[in-house]
Amino acid sequence: MGWLRFTEGDRKVDCIKSPSTAFSVPVDDEIKGIVSGAQYILVVEKEAVFNRLANDKYCEINNCIVITGRGYPDVSTRRFLYHLVDKLCLPVYCLVDSDPYGFDILLIYRFGSMTMAYDSKLLSVPGIHWLGLLPSDINTYPISNRCLLPLTTKDKCKTNAMLKRCYLHHDEPNWRVELEIMLQNDVKFEIEALSVTSFSFLSMVYIPEKIGALKGDQDQNMCRKGKDR
Repeated sequence: MGWLRFTEGDRKVDCIKSPSTAFSVPVDDEIKGIVSGAQYILVVEKEAVFNRLANDKYCEINNCIVITGRGYPDVSTRRFLYHLVDKLCLPVYCLVDSDPYGFDILLIYRFGSMTMAYDSKLLSVPGIHWLGLLPSDINTYPISNRCLLPLTTKDKCKTNAMLKRCYLHHDEPNWRVELEIMLQNDVKFEIEALSVTSFSFLSMVYIPEKIGALKGDQDQNMCRKGKDR
């Protein structure tokens, strides 16, 4: 949903007419005529969160595109996201649960799946930013203790296995730190934990603040690079 228009074969998709209406992700590779006035793309893990943002008219207010893979994304979703980023050159932010499975989904969007490593270049988005939920958010945002769940033995095994992946050391060391915080805290929590205070807290406070902070960091890095030159 959001500020996007394109053609898939004989099918014309115009999300712009109704930015809060959901459209299915195209399965055809022949996507043409992409038009967008969006400022960024937001990828959300869960359909429930996608629907929450639709109810809050998030795309209309924030001039963006929102996509969900409804959990682990299929090939069509990942290919479509890659195609949009390639054509529109927009920043991409990812919102997942603060648990090992949410993090694993983030890694699939960022690096591709391990089972399809041979085709990862066309099915991944190296520039994607992890918006949240971060394990460290527990110290910053109003997350109720009743929303915190202890990590299971399976959760810990999965987390430790992901920590051993070499690309986390080289490409996303800050993500690795957050994963270590998850283990240290020994808790996990879902995106819906932010709705305890207010149903619209996610769309009105959390996401705008996070994107603003990331943009600020990017601007500072650009300034540093300019001075280095």
